[in-house]
Amino acid sequence: MEIALLPSFETDRLLLRPRKMADFQACLAMDRDPEVTRFVPGPWQNPAEHEVFLRGRIETDHGNGLGYWSIFAKNAPEDFLGWVLLIPRDGVGPEIEIGWRLNRLAWGKGFASEAALTVAAHAFHTLRLDMIVADVMPGNAASLRVAEKLGMLHIGEGHDDNAVFACYAVTRDAFVG
Repeated sequence: MEIALLPSFETDRLLLRPRKMADFQACLAMDRDPEVTRFVPGPWQNPAEHEVFLRGRIETDHGNGLGYWSIFAKNAPEDFLGWVLLIPRDGVGPEIEIGWRLNRLAWGKGFASEAALTVAAHAFHTLRLDMIVADVMPGNAASLRVAEKLGMLHIGEGHDDNAVFACYAVTRDAFVG
C-alpha cells in the first residue's frame, strides 16, 4: 500500500501534523527541560550533539507512513505541545516503535494518550502493521499509563546507553482503538 506523504490528523482536542524544521526550536526547548527528558537517555545536555541528533530525526525518511508528528491543541494551534512518533525501533527496526514526548505544560491532560491512540490507529488500520512496540523506563508512570491505554503488554527488558527499560507491545488484533 502506498502512503504518499505522512498524513496529518485531527482529534477532538488535538492537531497532529508531520514534524518539520519549523518545530526545531520548540523541540530543543522541550528536550532541555530536565524533567521532560528525565527518563530518556540522549544528548540533551550537549547542545551541539543535541542539535545534530534532532536535525537527523527531523530530516530522516523513516519509511512509508512513518515519522514524527508535532502535537498542537485545536484551541491554540500555534502552541507546540510535543510530538508522537511511529518509526523503526531505535531508528533501524525491524520492529516499529511508537513513542511520545510532551512539554511540561501539556502533562496530565490526556494529550499523550489521545495522540498515541491516533497514531497507533494509523499504524494498524492504514499501514496494516502486525505489531508496534514501546520502550518505557522504570519509574515513568505517565508513559506506562499511555502504553496501557494502547493495550500494550510488557514483553521483556531492553538495554540502551547503559539504561534498562521495559519493552511493551500490542498487536493489531489486541489494539483497543
